[in-house]
Amino acid sequence: MNEADFIPLFAALAQEHRLAAFRLLMREGPNGLPAGEVARRLNVAPSTLSAHLAQLSQAGLLRATRRSQSIYYAIDVEGTRRLISYLTEDCCQGRPEICGYGDALDCLPGGGPTHKEETTDG
Repeated sequence: MNEADFIPLFAALAQEHRLAAFRLLMREGPNGLPAGEVARRLNVAPSTLSAHLAQLSQAGLLRATRRSQSIYYAIDVEGTRRLISYLTEDCCQGRPEICGYGDALDCLPGGGPTHKEETTDG
């Protein structure tokens, strides 16, 4: 992905309720929460939150699944991993583990960075 591919992800996070919803769902992990519970915890009207959750899903940061009569939202692990990797890949001259940012991906299923490690001969 090039830099322009990340603009929709940042745009999706650039709103108070969307950022709060994303952070809440990051804490909840891959099982997520029903949309109504997200609205309740954030004290946001469900109809308002629905549009925000849809935008986060469209950006590839959340996934929605229907369970019985509820729609559950959870982080999209791959989309979130790509975003975190993009933000940290140039840290410490391309070695984010030096300054501790390599651990940011360990909380996601699959953990660890997705970019290839550089190797040196010698």
